[in-house]
Amino acid sequence: MILAVDGGNSKTDVALLAEDGSLLAHARGPLSSPHHLGLEGCVDTLQALVDQVRVDGRVVLAQIMLAGLDFPEEELVAREQFEARGWAGRTRVGNDTFAVLRAGTELGWGIAVTCGAGMNCVGVSADGRHVRFPALGDITGDWGGGYDVGLAAIGAAARSEDRRGPATVLERLVPEHFGVATPLELARSIHDGRLARLRAVELAPLVMRAATDDAAARAIVERLVSEIVAFACAAADRLELDEAEVLVGGGLMRSADDAVIAGIAAGLRPGLTVRRTSAPPIVGAALLAFDELGAGPDVQARVRDQLVAAVEHLEQRAGPR
Repeated sequence: MILAVDGGNSKTDVALLAEDGSLLAHARGPLSSPHHLGLEGCVDTLQALVDQVRVDGRVVLAQIMLAGLDFPEEELVAREQFEARGWAGRTRVGNDTFAVLRAGTELGWGIAVTCGAGMNCVGVSADGRHVRFPALGDITGDWGGGYDVGLAAIGAAARSEDRRGPATVLERLVPEHFGVATPLELARSIHDGRLARLRAVELAPLVMRAATDDAAARAIVERLVSEIVAFACAAADRLELDEAEVLVGGGLMRSADDAVIAGIAAGLRPGLTVRRTSAPPIVGAALLAFDELGAGPDVQARVRDQLVAAVEHLEQRAGPR
């Protein structure tokens, strides 16, 4: 059997698959990124999900893709911790953006930008060279993803309320989402610790919807688009790629409207084309495992079809997290 893990900044998917690509079990849980939980908290979170999907039989390979593993040394330390849990005969560990790339293409190379709660980018050339970005937040110049979009919305709402900034519908929608009356009341709730700052990520879909008619929301989305473009163009320049497909994935991009994708396309330099990945990253994590085992196209197609169906069923039943 194969164990596949996609652990992000807002949710985690774990899947157990048979050698023929059939899905045996799938579980979804909370965030597992070491950035937020530390490595010990990450391992404990994954352990609970692995216990949910575990069945009798031998797991030959675990493919664990995580947000928050940004350096090779971090991947090595994490792999040692996962191996100590005995989940599989062999364990491979990587950044979850590589899962986005694999979920979106059969080529094995290209540029992937993941945009969920956070944002990151990887680039892989046809000859196997690759580039990565540390994605450590403001200390590495990062902005983007649902968390930053949500914080920007909270700030825009506050500035609208006290008239430092332009009037925006976010002044009403943002506090309303959290069941409070005003942006100032919301700010006090966050400041006092009654509302977790991380919940700002919940506002990202609201901002995306409001951008159609509201200038302040549109400015936030336009900034997000420009950051995606900057990542993709930098990856292409560093790999010296004249042509490449830019795959955008993650929860925020899966729910983005066509205008956002068109904005990304308009910002990319000639030779770069954008495509949204419809498959969730857990698909990429599983396919990377089956690539390692040399699985054929029929097996890989079964992996893709069954995992996509499982995630769609879960999200239709419970709503995306």
